[in-house]
Amino acid sequence: MVNANVTSTGKRDRGLLRVDGNECKGCGLCIEACPPKAIHLSDGLNHYGYRTATYNGSGCTGCGICFLACPEPGAITVLRLRRDVAVQQEEAVACASN
Repeated sequence: MVNANVTSTGKRDRGLLRVDGNECKGCGLCIEACPPKAIHLSDGLNHYGYRTATYNGSGCTGCGICFLACPEPGAITVLRLRRDVAVQQEEAVACASN
């Protein structure tokens, strides 16, 4: 079970973002493409010397636009959170991944 964060507007996140630091080259296309601006560049460098994209920890809508904008296969995985009303639990369902 995945616990969704609540954004500053009081809404629950609808998605979850994972960035593979070994694949990301820090081009910033996902940051510009993200509608809720839930991605930023990290302060540290990966082992290739790139500042990689990092999920802010909340605000993801699960739209997958960052995944589509990313030129590196496998760098971004977007999970859409699905809420089962009867059981009141949330689980992550793969939305966009290589």
